[in-house]
Amino acid sequence: MQVSVEITSGLGRRLTIGVPAERVEAEVNARLEKASRTIRLKGFREGRVPMKVVRQRFGAGVRQEVLGEVMSQSFYEAVRQEDLRPAGQPTIEPRSLINGRDIEFTATFEVYPEIDLIDFAKLSIDKPLSSVEDADVDRMIEVLRNQQATWEPADRAAADADRVNIDFLGRRDGEAFEGGTAQGSDLVLGSGRMVPGFEAGIVGMSAGETRMVAITMPENYHAEALKGAAVEFEITVNSVSARKQPELDDAFFVRFGVSDGGMDAFRVEVRNNMERELRQALRNKLKSRVLEALLERTEVEVPASLVSQEIESLRRQAVRQFGGDEARFDASMLPDDMFRAQAERRVSLGLLLGEVIRRESLKADPARVRQMVEETASTYEEPQEVINWYYGNREQLATIEAVALEDQVIDLILGRAAVNESACSYEDALRADPPKAKA
Repeated sequence: MQVSVEITSGLGRRLTIGVPAERVEAEVNARLEKASRTIRLKGFREGRVPMKVVRQRFGAGVRQEVLGEVMSQSFYEAVRQEDLRPAGQPTIEPRSLINGRDIEFTATFEVYPEIDLIDFAKLSIDKPLSSVEDADVDRMIEVLRNQQATWEPADRAAADADRVNIDFLGRRDGEAFEGGTAQGSDLVLGSGRMVPGFEAGIVGMSAGETRMVAITMPENYHAEALKGAAVEFEITVNSVSARKQPELDDAFFVRFGVSDGGMDAFRVEVRNNMERELRQALRNKLKSRVLEALLERTEVEVPASLVSQEIESLRRQAVRQFGGDEARFDASMLPDDMFRAQAERRVSLGLLLGEVIRRESLKADPARVRQMVEETASTYEEPQEVINWYYGNREQLATIEAVALEDQVIDLILGRAAVNESACSYEDALRADPPKAKA
């Protein structure tokens, strides 16, 4: 097999591969010979069809099949021979496929970039520390009460946190604008669902009252023509409802799986859940900071083919996230640029993690994997059944192993980097770090 390599761009490569005709013909003959033993054709006994007839009837199809397989096999033999690491699938184009002659084809593809990893000792990482305080538990119980609250009619003016049912009509320069009209719409005041100033304008209104509310639309409003525009809304309040929280009694506690022990047992359950969530949030925040530091200090040239694959994955994910049916919604209508920055970041991080794993010869630690499986299972009523399911399902277990391996990379980097610990509140710990401004 003859192989030549051409660099077409930074990461682009083109292989020209020549394969001896004997390799193809030998495989074609072997398959036809095997087929002749079982082929049934009218006028011939089974296994007695002359090879000439077999070749006439089936030779072209078998040869086409063999050519496809030989080109695929030859490509992977060639990249091993040339010590190349293809990123994505190659584009294969035949040059010469004439019967009885050596075949020749080209394979165009990208390779994984060479990554010059920074000395991890030069990284500085801020590690957040936090704990669940009694006041945090109190606030969480109020959140749970609000989630279980009901709405009752209120014979008074609307106040912040009330729910109002409204009709409204938005106008600019006296003309109604698109998207500014609704009837019978429920709105919780203070939720921030509407443009700034809209909800505040309703506070103090009673059922049956109509009010004109003047607003300056935000500069980042989605409709270009209304960005920063002065508009007014004619708002009619149809009804006002007040939130009624449930009592903190045994009936309330049972809704959260606490049947015995009253308030004390309920607080323990709430705290345990919050501490589990906090541990995960702190780990995620620390992991994010490690990866951000690594990404900032490392140049990564990303293969366009991998970015395209990631864009497609994000596009399908977006359709599912917003309740779209992939069978009916044409995901390709969502432009690539909508996902490109995120895709490039994810590919870059994947390449960096992969390079650390490769250089450090890391493998998923079975003990860590077991711990993660057991922690996941602990949130179910029958933990052992969940553990057995994971270990009986190779694909699902591989997902846990991948996460464990990422965690091992993070631990390795933290073990060498300069780590600065800083305390933060429970709420801040759960809040994602704001994105850094682009340089």
